[in-house]
Amino acid sequence: MTAGRFQGKTVFVTGSGRGFGAVLARAFASEGADVVVHYNRSAAGAEETAAAIRNGGGRALTVNGDIARLDDVRRMTEAAFAEFGHVDVLVNNVGDMAIDQKSWREFDEKVVTHTLDVDVKGTMYMIHEVGQKMMARPGGTIVNIGSQVVIAGSPRAPQYAAAKYAVIGLTKSYARALAPNVRVNTLGAAFMETEALKNRHDWKSGRREEVLRQTPLARIAQPVDMVGPTLFLASEESAFITGQFLLCNGGLAMVGA
Repeated sequence: MTAGRFQGKTVFVTGSGRGFGAVLARAFASEGADVVVHYNRSAAGAEETAAAIRNGGGRALTVNGDIARLDDVRRMTEAAFAEFGHVDVLVNNVGDMAIDQKSWREFDEKVVTHTLDVDVKGTMYMIHEVGQKMMARPGGTIVNIGSQVVIAGSPRAPQYAAAKYAVIGLTKSYARALAPNVRVNTLGAAFMETEALKNRHDWKSGRREEVLRQTPLARIAQPVDMVGPTLFLASEESAFITGQFLLCNGGLAMVGA
């Protein structure tokens, strides 16, 4: 494996058994990182991701747990630090977008609770538990995978937009709390054509075409389009950036300075 920006560093990516998380885990490994591959239900995918990293000459540890459960987060954090001695980068990729919800009119308390538990509590637990251990070494970074939904809102699932707004609050708060040794930022990701999005009812019923018409770069993002910005926020290239929200959406929504 050739040296890269993350040589000698350990990167913990939540939800890296499938989708964007798996793409990120492999990208960090290709730049020299040891990777903690987290999954909740995607055991086979996590093992596949870990195997690909090891076959490329890297080191990988798989950890299983529900990030919305504090005991699980503590157990996974201990396992990561026990295996590698340190975690230098945490990427909070796991998020629930209420994928089966078709409209705001489908008000289901369980769906609302689950979205908030995963996106808010889960993200907070991960930042808190991993972040406080990261403070022992300078240069730690936390990247939360947010969404451009905080700009446009979500008439489909308002709790999803609310949860992603909460992640911005967590980002700013922990950027102050963990400074100066740990930086915390959020990537405002665009719609990414993962399998989950492709299978969403509204995406198959005209939403894709609507988003495409409104995007100046005239295409829908693929997961690989979000890799570069994520690695940038995690690397020393962004060493003087913390507490920020980086919008990466092909120009779909443009906000003032």
